[in-house]
Amino acid sequence: MLLVNKTAVITGSNRGIGRVTVEIFAKQGANIIACARRESEEFTEFIHKIASQTGVTIQPIYADFNQALEVQAAVEVIIATGMQVNVLVNNAGVASGGLFQLTSINSLKDVFEVNFYAQIQFSQGVSRYMARFRNGSIINIGSTAGLIGHAGTISYGSSKAALMYATKVMATELGPFNIRVNAIAPGITKTEMLDQMDEKTREQQFKSSSLRRAADASEIANVALFLASDLSTYVSGQVLRVDGGMTA
Repeated sequence: MLLVNKTAVITGSNRGIGRVTVEIFAKQGANIIACARRESEEFTEFIHKIASQTGVTIQPIYADFNQALEVQAAVEVIIATGMQVNVLVNNAGVASGGLFQLTSINSLKDVFEVNFYAQIQFSQGVSRYMARFRNGSIINIGSTAGLIGHAGTISYGSSKAALMYATKVMATELGPFNIRVNAIAPGITKTEMLDQMDEKTREQQFKSSSLRRAADASEIANVALFLASDLSTYVSGQVLRVDGGMTA
């Protein structure tokens, strides 16, 4: 029960790594504010089931991270709950593939809007609220795509690289408020994004990993658990690669 008496805000919580993070954090005792793009019956049933099984509170908030006004409204709703926010997991994101010469500036802007600008705007609002309590951990979900220049990753990789760089700046500026900021850079992971990869690219990714396999989403979420908990109170400003030993 590493997160008892803590409240965690998790974005992109309706699928992939975010969804599994909700489940793992709840089992570790955290109350959760679960952010998703839109409401669905399936997601509502999921959070009710997890809350019932674990005895924690899970409150959904819906916001489209393509829309700055909705991002701001989500921050206001979080503050209005009056709950002390201890953890923020910035997991929401969109995937995009395309060669550099064939990527339009508009599509590049669309990816950055969700994967970088919205993350910064949301973190600004939540961290100001966190600072009142002088305690917190912010975890940005980056990607090895932002560290390794694979072909076809100009939009997604650049947006994640920007977020991972911002992690270090945020850590420096928020440290005086006892807010730690770290990033996780997952390698290939069993999520909907993996399903979007063509077979050749997928196999290349497998072969570049020492473990020769994709990660389960839980293996990424468990690292987020470590960073969210008091086991990592002296860890800040780091980008932790969770990639099965990628060599390139």
